[in-house]
Amino acid sequence: MISAMKRFFPLLAVLLSGLFSLSFPPAVLRASAEENTGSGERYAVAAREDVWFYSAENEESGLFLIPYTYYVRVLREGTLFTAVQYLDDIAPYRAINGFCKTEALTFVDFVPARPYLRREITVTYSIAGENPMGGGAFNKIERRFVYYGTSFAGTARYFYVYADGIFDYVPATQDILYELNTDYLTQTSGGASEEPPPAEVSSAPSAVQIVAICAAALAILAVVALVLRGKKPRAASAEEF
Repeated sequence: MISAMKRFFPLLAVLLSGLFSLSFPPAVLRASAEENTGSGERYAVAAREDVWFYSAENEESGLFLIPYTYYVRVLREGTLFTAVQYLDDIAPYRAINGFCKTEALTFVDFVPARPYLRREITVTYSIAGENPMGGGAFNKIERRFVYYGTSFAGTARYFYVYADGIFDYVPATQDILYELNTDYLTQTSGGASEEPPPAEVSSAPSAVQIVAICAAALAILAVVALVLRGKKPRAASAEEF
């Protein structure tokens, strides 16, 4: 009887371990969108070519058009206007705070790899006429500016630029060519192309698991009864099948 109990207890431990694993499957760990971004920053993309950057919350204060497919960092979302930041304080660039119309922005739930268009332009200033007092070495002067965006005065086109701590406009004498962002096309928050999140795995046992647990429990009870009675289970004969 004692030897039978010694053989029985290891078997019982194995069966109980199996029941525990059926009843409580391993938990599935999932990272939230905020954990994926890490920084907690929120961005919105100019997915149209007419997204204006305003100095105040009104349409009369437009400074420039956000470069198409580039981003602003969202500071505070509002119903009509959203407070945003464009560019950052990494020399020679400087962050500028303002507003965009909320309905013109496309909000995303990821941190873009290339949020801002980093572009400098060179403007040449020429002195009209000849310089009778010199050889004309300084008749043309070149100046570099940080480009922010394009604006208009009637049909005339201007660039909103920055240099030496001053924001201002210069005449647009060239076309600004740049590579477009495409990351928002597949990762846009709430977009039609967004893949549904993976289904969460429930920790509750399914109907099949419940049946298996009951069968295993009955088997354990049968073995316990046989061991306690000191009998071995009788092998089934061929006539019983």
